[in-house]
Amino acid sequence: MPRNEQTVATKLQRIANKASVDKRFKFTSLFHLMNKSLLLECFTQLKENAASGIDNITKAHYAADLDTNLDSLVSRLHQMTYKPQPVLRIYIPKPGSHTQRPLGIPTLEDKLVQAGLVKILQAIYEQDFIDDSYGSRPGVGCHDALRVLSQSVEGKPINAIVEADIKGFFDNVDQEQLMAFISYRIADKRILRIIKRFLKAGIQEDGKYKASESGTPQGGVISPLLANVYLHYTLDLWFEKRVKRECQGFARLIRYADDYVVCFQQASDARHFKQVMEIRLKQFNLEVAPEKTKLLKFGVFAQQKAKARGERAATFDFLGFTHYCSRSRDGRRFRMKRKTIRKRFTVKLIGYKEWLRSNRTLTTAEILKTTAAKLRGHFAYYGVSDNSKCIRNFAYQVMLTLFKWLNRRGKRGCYTWEKFFKLLKLFPLPKPRIMVNLLST
Repeated sequence: MPRNEQTVATKLQRIANKASVDKRFKFTSLFHLMNKSLLLECFTQLKENAASGIDNITKAHYAADLDTNLDSLVSRLHQMTYKPQPVLRIYIPKPGSHTQRPLGIPTLEDKLVQAGLVKILQAIYEQDFIDDSYGSRPGVGCHDALRVLSQSVEGKPINAIVEADIKGFFDNVDQEQLMAFISYRIADKRILRIIKRFLKAGIQEDGKYKASESGTPQGGVISPLLANVYLHYTLDLWFEKRVKRECQGFARLIRYADDYVVCFQQASDARHFKQVMEIRLKQFNLEVAPEKTKLLKFGVFAQQKAKARGERAATFDFLGFTHYCSRSRDGRRFRMKRKTIRKRFTVKLIGYKEWLRSNRTLTTAEILKTTAAKLRGHFAYYGVSDNSKCIRNFAYQVMLTLFKWLNRRGKRGCYTWEKFFKLLKLFPLPKPRIMVNLLST
């Protein structure tokens, strides 16, 4: 490892150690870390084909005179003349819908500065964040959140679940509150000033500038971290320090970004939490999405009572999966199982069909290879315990769609299943299989 990278890593580790030992320590000297070594490391980690922002500068353009460009950037940063540019807003089609999804694209230098800030801030806040926060954090992800959810529901006396989703979270973060939260740990005025400049940088859409008075930077790598800081103080700590202490039984909050579920032993605790949660969020300019927020009876007793009524126990959605009450194979033990959300399944399939339609000029070999890659990606996420039926069905539907599409390329009806299977021997598609074990034991 080059000497400069060791120096950057060592300094960040020292910050992390200090933050871990003293939870009340305020860091007053951090901005000197925004040096050429750190920004060069951030540059090498940028994607080669990443879209450019409003200045149209790509990674290749910047790399043509990298030393000079980085020297200039560092100089402007330390003279505090560096000002983030507005984020370029574009829209892409949303599969399975007539609406479009907005995307924000920062300029290349803004990406570099944000990435450098993330490395510095992460060294501090990774020591503060609760273990059950899983969104956009190093070393953990969606499957970890799903696994601890299984451990809680199957290993603890859970009887109620609150499923919650914050409405338009990234657009509604109160910037003044966010800066106040960051100031609990950071007293370096230059770091605070740069973060605030990013918050106020605004958006450029169709050549028109729009100010950003609320929310976090659109499309920026710093946005998820700032979101975690905001929710750490508004939700996570409040739950850990106050709500749990007032509960009569076991309670656990599991959060991924602005999507979270809370498990309760006592239904009365769940009801109280849902009421006070909405009040708490309003204090910070946030509100839950009513259609995605609910309280339900869930667990072994909920399953037994529903069965006695001749009904099925309620289900809830989290991170792309519908969770439902079930039993182990031998029927002796309660199990919480999961399957791909029906709407998500449909959207993924529509997305594949739309990809085929827009890439019909590709060669058959290219289509088969890309289809195989798409299936591997699908299995890597959705191939979890108990979801084998859904991923098999998805693989079958993709294969059926592919066969129909290839049949349209020639004379209708000339392409037989026999020819198709011969083609699959040359370009095999991956077999659906469980990739991630989420079992609680």
